[in-house]
Amino acid sequence: MGDESDSATSWALRLFSKSVLKQRKWKELTRALGDCSGKRCLDLGSDNGVISYLLRRRGGSWASADLSEETVDSIRSLVKNDVHLIKNQVLPFADGEFDAVAVVDMLEHVPDDSAFMLELSRVLKPGGLLLLNVPNLKPLSPLRLLRQMIGQTDEAHGHLRPGYNDESLKQLFGSELQLERSHTYSRFFSELIDTAIVFAYGLLSGGHKAENSEEVSKGLVVTEAGLKKFEKKFKLYSMIYPLVLAVSKLDLLIPFLPGFMRMAVVRKGH
Repeated sequence: MGDESDSATSWALRLFSKSVLKQRKWKELTRALGDCSGKRCLDLGSDNGVISYLLRRRGGSWASADLSEETVDSIRSLVKNDVHLIKNQVLPFADGEFDAVAVVDMLEHVPDDSAFMLELSRVLKPGGLLLLNVPNLKPLSPLRLLRQMIGQTDEAHGHLRPGYNDESLKQLFGSELQLERSHTYSRFFSELIDTAIVFAYGLLSGGHKAENSEEVSKGLVVTEAGLKKFEKKFKLYSMIYPLVLAVSKLDLLIPFLPGFMRMAVVRKGH
């Protein structure tokens, strides 16, 4: 069992090292979280567990939770303990348990985001920090229109809504939560190369559509059985990774354009 867990961890870290989007997401999360030492924290929707794993290495006492049994098992294979399944949008934690909660690419998948926001507020301590990493709402983006034309739709990604802006987030908060700051990241070139990789992956896989290039570079749910099957695709992706990285760096030329992802920093009142 120990060897399998070590293998899954090693594989997850290898995939993380080749994912431009995931590394940028990690940078945004850690910048917003600050020091977690001595704090009780919760991460929700942290991909296949690599974000959970990395967060726990930064200090603090962490719990993790997700919406599906498969993802919970994957996270547990990396971090072992304090991993939970969310049922009926109810968080299995006590009132006021956490100093900080990080919601990573989950809110857009939840059927009733207003009710879920009440749950997030419930488990936060007064003065607690809530981070929301969500798609930025860009309905008229040419790249979004292109994605829809080639089948990379919200439905294909499991998104129940196309994204959020500051106003739509504030409508969910109620009286206890206040938006402190919000910004966007992951601009046109990062998303364009991601779209191209997903399209190419679909062609190579006989029509199977990956949700995003993180699926190509993370292997979906990390299991021992899936590692050998994915190895060849990962080697191919690793060969083009320098190109992916170079294209994504072109985002530095367009800092004035809004990004495709939004990081919102929210505080619960005392």
